[in-house]
Amino acid sequence: MSLVYRQVGVGQRPAGSPQLRHLATKLRALLPHGRFERFASLGPQQGLRNIVGDLPGRPPAILIGAHYDTQYRPRGFVGANDGAAGTAAVIELSRDLANDLPPGHREIRFVLFDGEEAPPGCTDRFFEYCALRGSRAYAAAHPGQVGEVILLDYVANRGLRIPRERNSTPALWERLRKAAAEVGTESVFLPGTQTPIIDDHIPFLVRHIPSIDLIDWSYRFKNGTQDTVDKLDPGAYDKVGETVAQLVLDLNKPAGGQD
Repeated sequence: MSLVYRQVGVGQRPAGSPQLRHLATKLRALLPHGRFERFASLGPQQGLRNIVGDLPGRPPAILIGAHYDTQYRPRGFVGANDGAAGTAAVIELSRDLANDLPPGHREIRFVLFDGEEAPPGCTDRFFEYCALRGSRAYAAAHPGQVGEVILLDYVANRGLRIPRERNSTPALWERLRKAAAEVGTESVFLPGTQTPIIDDHIPFLVRHIPSIDLIDWSYRFKNGTQDTVDKLDPGAYDKVGETVAQLVLDLNKPAGGQD
């Protein structure tokens, strides 16, 4: 939560803005082997860059991601749940998993995507093609390297309830729900589905990489200036983190699920 406050304290931070570039330098230092990856594969992108860290291991990698930019409108949008919470969760998971992974584990990649939100002039109709800039660049630059994608978006709000987002891979989602049962967080990850969302998992899905989007689309303060830290629930947030950590551990078990 302290890292959520730190990001929100920067204010509105759309892709390419000076305030986001300054924040990015601080976030990079918090990831293991933290580094920037620029968007060379998509041509000039006004200095946009993903922040990447990793825990080295055997392939294919498990990618845990979130976006760290905010919308450029409405004016004053600070994105406590829409950006800051997912970003902080990825960083905290990188710390915890470094101590919990078994010997011979798979590589874990932590990616904070830049440019997820729509730039000026991008309409909802074309969001998939003019937004999602960081995830499209990353997926294009790393073919054949990623085995699964776990995306964290709206994951910290009060009353958190996350059924499967309908674009998300059903088999990987069921493994997430199994992990939730293992750690006692089933109340967050509900049976059934919610509306399909165009989000940073899409560029991986089109490459046939199993991917899930953890997002509570019923969050009533989404896309507005009331998406502030007081709308978040640290207890619900912790349940998401515990579940994702367990899923990563489960994905490291050999076939048959034996330790």
